[in-house]
Amino acid sequence: LNAEHSNLQPQAGPAYSPNIIVILVEDMGFSDLGAYGSEIPTPNLDKLAANGARFTQFYNTGRCCPTRAALLTGLYSHQTGVGWMTGDQGAPGYRGRLNYSCVTFAEVLAPAGYFTIMTGKWHVGFEHGVTPQGRGFDRSLNLPAGGVYQPSKAPKCDLHLNGERIAPDDPRLPRNWYATDLWTEFGIRFIDAAIERKKPFFLYLAHVAPHFPLQADANTIATFRGKYLAGWDQLSRQRHARQQQSGLIDPAWKPEPRPARIAAWDSLDDKQMDRF
Repeated sequence: LNAEHSNLQPQAGPAYSPNIIVILVEDMGFSDLGAYGSEIPTPNLDKLAANGARFTQFYNTGRCCPTRAALLTGLYSHQTGVGWMTGDQGAPGYRGRLNYSCVTFAEVLAPAGYFTIMTGKWHVGFEHGVTPQGRGFDRSLNLPAGGVYQPSKAPKCDLHLNGERIAPDDPRLPRNWYATDLWTEFGIRFIDAAIERKKPFFLYLAHVAPHFPLQADANTIATFRGKYLAGWDQLSRQRHARQQQSGLIDPAWKPEPRPARIAAWDSLDDKQMDRF
């Protein structure tokens, strides 16, 4: 698309406007979902997979910001100005922010009557003035970048509610929130606002997890404590077997050997095993 904002016009669409939710997670291995062979319980996502379509091949840039820019616009990331991260490299494809030669899906859907929502990690040029409100979103709760899971571990985190910078202990937020729950809860609140207005909604839910640093609440950690002491060699074989059983992959496909730079699990001492 090559369209200036001032020239955007609502296009005639179908009589029925379906509600749309796009969920983005970051740094997750494709086999970390139950529907792709994981031992991690992901029942709600598995239900979506069972009643929808599962990709067997998918490609992205392998880097945070360019992938987000491509997803938001439908363009190759360099066309949006985010060919690398959010630093300005001084070249058109590497300015570190969404340019105005592209439009986000919110900027297209809002003129078509949608209530547009964004919660979670933005990271496509917030520090350069590119914000969810400025790129078509009616409601948002966002971090400019990521790395924040719990306010106690990031007391000065940079949160923005509908464009207003707020403190992590703002009374409008739950106490001692966990980011994954926070983005989801506010996404639901904003959906309720759309329903009140009798408008179809579009929600872009961009989770911080499971990007490093990994943090979870104590109860979740306790639930899974010890489950991974079997080690990555055995867990990998088990995942591969489940992928074959589910029909996701061809039984003739042989798994890749463990990379040479990764030690065999059995070669680790007890302290290393406990850490990993």
